[in-house]
Amino acid sequence: MDSAAFSCDYFRRGECRSCSEIALPYDRQLAAKESAAHDALAKQPALRWLPRVANSEAGFRNKAKMMVGGSIDAPTLGILNATFHGVDLAGCPLYPPALSASFEPLRDFIRRASIEPYDVGERRGELKHLLVTVSDAPGHPLMLRMVCRSREPESRIRKHLPWLQEQLPSLRVASINLLPQHKAASEGDEEILLTDADMLPMPVNGLPLYLKPGGFFQTSTAMAASLYRQARDWIEQRQPNSVLDLYCGVGGFAVHAADALPAATPVLGVEISTDAIACARRSTTEMDRPNLAFDAIDADQIPDEAINSADLVIVNPPRRGIGAALCARLDACSARWLVYSSCNVDTLSADLARMPRWRAVEGRLLDMFPHTRHFETIVLLERGQ
Repeated sequence: MDSAAFSCDYFRRGECRSCSEIALPYDRQLAAKESAAHDALAKQPALRWLPRVANSEAGFRNKAKMMVGGSIDAPTLGILNATFHGVDLAGCPLYPPALSASFEPLRDFIRRASIEPYDVGERRGELKHLLVTVSDAPGHPLMLRMVCRSREPESRIRKHLPWLQEQLPSLRVASINLLPQHKAASEGDEEILLTDADMLPMPVNGLPLYLKPGGFFQTSTAMAASLYRQARDWIEQRQPNSVLDLYCGVGGFAVHAADALPAATPVLGVEISTDAIACARRSTTEMDRPNLAFDAIDADQIPDEAINSADLVIVNPPRRGIGAALCARLDACSARWLVYSSCNVDTLSADLARMPRWRAVEGRLLDMFPHTRHFETIVLLERGQ
């Protein structure tokens, strides 16, 4: 029997359609995702599916991307409608209490600092987005990024920041992000740090991970924990003599791989973002694992010797997948195992088709994004016979 559909007043009133599948009972959402994953990977005959991992239906997001609308005196935090007017979504049920509790102090801060919300239709104003991330670390520390058109409000933001820190004692990292262009983007390239701390602790499964402003972290910390545990279990069972983690980000998979293996086993993470690598190296320092290392290198440009020296390779690419060139190199390498984590099962399927020497043996669906059609898939591959 189906469970009842999740209730959201914003969706019911037609004010927000971001959760396109929310009208479906959650068990039907999961069944549809499972069917899509199985269909996409149907050409992997040896693939055995492990039980899917469900998420919480509410309170699962660790990050809020709030477009700022309205006026200085009455700012809205949420989205813009078709006429570019703000729709306030501060009561969205997807945010956990520690994140939701920040919205009213932030609204008051906009008033105190007289930061004019950016008017998309008129192309005037300053504050475009508030990007707020919450951690599962003790006290649920927060990171705040204020996306502005220019540095015009910087002095007022700095003046009133101590007040905001009094209202939000959990605020650990704060910055201004500059997005001067009038375009559909949530952030720009320049970051102005406002606090002494520049990293938010984001522990997962008791292991230290960190996040800098602008860095990537999985949307649901609980699902990230399940995802990393699955990879760690596979690695622990197989005990490879070396691990290479491509597109390693802040080091989640590599840190869990190192935790599963003897201290002498080399684990190397590779990521193009220098900020992400700085976070990963801090994790290495805290773990005191000299054989866990990270390099700021484009995964697509990783030297052949690094690939060929790995016994197990992990890839966690963006939605576009890893592409034909890297697939060819991985198909020809001497590694015995490959762990592929994907947020796009269609590009995952295309990449696996490009690597005929690999055989998918186990897979798992994790519902990183309830109430949408998106999900995470992780697959273990072995060399074909």
